[in-house]
Amino acid sequence: MPLTPVLTAHWDEPDSYTLDAYHRHGGYQSLRTALRTDPDEIIAEVKESGLRGRGGAGFPTGLKWSFVPQDGNPHYLVVNADESEPGACKDIPLMLANPHAVVEGMIITSYAIRARHAFIYVRGEVPHPIRRMMRAVEEAKAAGYLGENILGSGFDLDIVVHAGAGAYICGEETALLDSLEGRRGQPRLKPPFPAVAGLYAGPTVINNVETIANIPFIVGNGSDWFREFGTEKSPGFKLWAVSGHVQRPGIYEAPLGITMAELLEHAGGMRPGSQLKFWVPGGSSVPMLLPEHLDLPLTYEAMAEAGTMLGTGTPMLFDQTVSVVRAITRWSEFYKHESCGKCTPCREGTGWIMGLLKKFEAGHGSEEELQTLQDLCSQILGRSFCALGDAASTPFPAALQYFREEFLAGTSTSVRDAFDPDLATIYAGARG
Repeated sequence: MPLTPVLTAHWDEPDSYTLDAYHRHGGYQSLRTALRTDPDEIIAEVKESGLRGRGGAGFPTGLKWSFVPQDGNPHYLVVNADESEPGACKDIPLMLANPHAVVEGMIITSYAIRARHAFIYVRGEVPHPIRRMMRAVEEAKAAGYLGENILGSGFDLDIVVHAGAGAYICGEETALLDSLEGRRGQPRLKPPFPAVAGLYAGPTVINNVETIANIPFIVGNGSDWFREFGTEKSPGFKLWAVSGHVQRPGIYEAPLGITMAELLEHAGGMRPGSQLKFWVPGGSSVPMLLPEHLDLPLTYEAMAEAGTMLGTGTPMLFDQTVSVVRAITRWSEFYKHESCGKCTPCREGTGWIMGLLKKFEAGHGSEEELQTLQDLCSQILGRSFCALGDAASTPFPAALQYFREEFLAGTSTSVRDAFDPDLATIYAGARG
């Protein structure tokens, strides 16, 4: 399947992030079209396009917009740019190379949901995208695309670029809202959902950066054009951030439905001497897959059928030198460190998971503790305030299913030495 550069079409231009460059390629023409259109028609068009959220959950974007009650209260748009998932790196390059697509998408979205205030919450550790977004907002305002009476339409909008608080939990939409309001970032109990009571208790739409950047292209070209890409249930194109032991890691824009085998070919294949051992399709929080799954289409439904999730669409590929036990333990450490501590399953469970995995990494685990780990993960899954608990509990069961021998190799010397030399080498690498 060929690559389909749309969002990335002009990233190779040295001034791609400027307003002049964006104008050069038809920038802000979709905004002019939108401002001449009834807001409900824009929502209907986005619904018809089938655009699904690119932040990981894959919820239909137009449907989310339609949940906002038109009750006369102030509405808000919040763009989630707190990209902190291990292995995920697509929103940051997008903001660096094409910030005006995000700004134009924010203006159109705000117009559609009748919001007069919009915010983009950028991860605080990445100053360059923050500066790029701030400059893009300033340029858009100077050109009359922001502020009062935008392009003579009577529509007013202000955009605030907000530097995040430096915590993974703030990528969760309600924790992000608390952080944006000046409080400690912790998830809120739902319902009420943000569409009803979000930022400042007002109706709020929260979308991912990549989701918002798609909006000008859908409005400008139509939903039928958008559906020419991808599949019926997963339409459109996607930024795929391919990383790991590949020859050319990077951002590849291709339709949903492309296979990992095809993406791997675009990335130059595995490095010389590397043989694919396992891969994850969407960041560290989704269950791993094997080489036998390379020919599955990368869609929300196909990944679910395979027992994993598409997630953020940021595949990581690992070769034979990687210890599964060590990889899972490192991810577990991350989730334990980033847990906000608000709910018991996540606060206590992530610590137990990490502690037990470290025993296997050090060679002191037991076969009974593998069952304990399974039980821990099942007790956390679906019982925490937010998806961080789910993220912490999903990598281990799949790893145990596919690589049980490696975990058993971390139990006792007698058991470990019963396995082949290659496995012993991997185990030794995990300890080293």
